[in-house]
Amino acid sequence: MKTIIDLSNEEAKVYFLKGSSYFNNDLPNYVSFEPILTNVLKILDGNDIKIFQKRNPSDFSDVNYSLITNKDGKFAWRPIELIHPVIYVSLVNLICEPTNWAIILQRLSEFESGPIDCCSLPTVSTDQQKDVEETIKNWWQEIEQKSLKLSLEYSHILQTDVVDCYGSLYTHSIPWAIHGRDESKKKRADKSLLGNKIDSLIQAGRYGQTNGISQGSTLMDFIAELVLGFVDSQISQELKDKKIEDFHILRYRDDYRIFGNSDETVEAILQVVSEKLRMVGMKLGTSKTQLSRNIVGGSIKPDKLAAIALSDLGEENAQTLQKQLLRLHSFGLQYPNSGALRRLLSIYYKNLSDNKGKPKDLEVLLAIATDIGFVSPSTFPGIAGILSYLLSLAPPGQKNNLWDKVLKKMKHIPYNGFLEIWLQRIVVPKEINISFESAEAICRIVNGQSINLWENGWISNNDLKKALDTSNIVVKIASEVEEVVQYDEIALFNQKAIEY
Repeated sequence: MKTIIDLSNEEAKVYFLKGSSYFNNDLPNYVSFEPILTNVLKILDGNDIKIFQKRNPSDFSDVNYSLITNKDGKFAWRPIELIHPVIYVSLVNLICEPTNWAIILQRLSEFESGPIDCCSLPTVSTDQQKDVEETIKNWWQEIEQKSLKLSLEYSHILQTDVVDCYGSLYTHSIPWAIHGRDESKKKRADKSLLGNKIDSLIQAGRYGQTNGISQGSTLMDFIAELVLGFVDSQISQELKDKKIEDFHILRYRDDYRIFGNSDETVEAILQVVSEKLRMVGMKLGTSKTQLSRNIVGGSIKPDKLAAIALSDLGEENAQTLQKQLLRLHSFGLQYPNSGALRRLLSIYYKNLSDNKGKPKDLEVLLAIATDIGFVSPSTFPGIAGILSYLLSLAPPGQKNNLWDKVLKKMKHIPYNGFLEIWLQRIVVPKEINISFESAEAICRIVNGQSINLWENGWISNNDLKKALDTSNIVVKIASEVEEVVQYDEIALFNQKAIEY
C-alpha cells in the first residue's frame, strides 16, 4: 500500500494540491476548491508569501473559513477549517521543496525505528479508488488485522485516544518534531528554520494562536502525524529507560492500542503515553480508555461487529425496503454517527438505486431516512443520496410538500453548514427546482451570490485577490447535475468495504 512518504517531493505537491486533499470530506460534485488552488499556485510562482502581503495575516481573524458540522444533532459542534488558499499553497510549496521534503522524510523514518507502529500516514490510491477509500482499507488491514494477530502473543489490550487532537496541538511542537526539541528551542527566533516557517504559516490563518491546527485537510493530517511521530519517539525512549518490555503499541493517528501480558504493564505504558502527549498540548480521553483481557473481542469495534450481522440487507433478512431501513434506524440509535452506520447506509443506497419500481410507502421511507440523518448528522451525505432517490420517485406535485417536511425536520439541527450543503444538493437539480435559502456561505455561492470565504484584507496583490474569486469553486452548473445524488459522490468506499 502506497503512503505519502513513498512519493517524491513533486508527487507529494500534486497530491496535496488536489481538491480532495485540501478538503477531505465529501462535497457535491459541482463544488471543488481545486481551481482556486491552481490559480493561487500560478500567482505565487514559488515566491515567499510575504511579498504578496501588506500586513501579517495573523493580525486578522477569520483568515481561514470554518465550516460547522454537528456530531449529535444537538450541541456537539465541530469546525472543519478551510485553510486560506494562499497560506495552504504556501505551506505545500514550503514542505515540498526538495531539501525540506528530504528532511521531513528522514525524520519520519527515524520515528519508525521504535516499538510503536504508526498505521495512519495518509495513503495514496494506486487505481481509481478514492484516497479516502484507501485510508479506510488501511484501517482494516493495519489496525484490526494486526490486532487480531497480536492476540497470539499478548493477553491484554488497552485502547485510548486523544481528546480534540487537532484543536489542542501546540504548534511550537512542529519544529520540535522536525528538528528535535533542544535544537528548536535554541533556534526559536530563527525565522529561516523549516519548522518555524511551518509553525508561523499555520498561526497566520488562526489569528496567531499557538494552540491547535486546522482540521479537514490531508496536509494537516500529515502535520499531525509528524508531531505524533515525535511523541512516539519520546514514549519509546521513556519506556526503554524504565526497562518496560514485552509489549506492543499500534497507533492510528490519535488512537492508541497498547498490548501486553499484565494489567501492570499496559497501565504503566498508558501513564508514559499520557505524560508525553501533554508535552505537545494533548491529553487522553478517560471516558474512551478501555482495558480488555480478550484481544480478539476487544480489537473489533462493537459497531463493526454489529454491522457484520447487518451487512446482508437483502430480501432473505428483511423482505422490504422499509424493514431494511428500519433495521438501519435501530442500528443508528445504538451506534450514532459511526463508521459502520455510514457503510451500511452506503450499501442500502446501492440496493435502493438498483431497485425496480416505485415503493408504495415512499413518504414512510423518507421519514425514516430523515430521522437517521437527524440522529446521526455525520451520515448526511449518504442520507442525501437516499432522499434524492426517493424524491425523484414522487409525483411532481408532491415533491415540494415532501421536501418541506424533510427540511422542517432537519432545520432543528442548529448551526450545521456542512449538512445544509447536502440539503441544497437534493433540491438544486432542475427536475426538483426548489429554491434553497441558507446562511451557509458555500450554499450562497452555489446560488450565484458573491461571497468571500476567507479574510483577504492582508493581501496587497490584486491578481492574487482575483485568484481567490469564490465563484470558481462551482465547477458545474448546479441545476444541471443529476437529480439523484450519484453513488460515487457519497460512497466513502465501495459496496464491499464492509469486508475489509
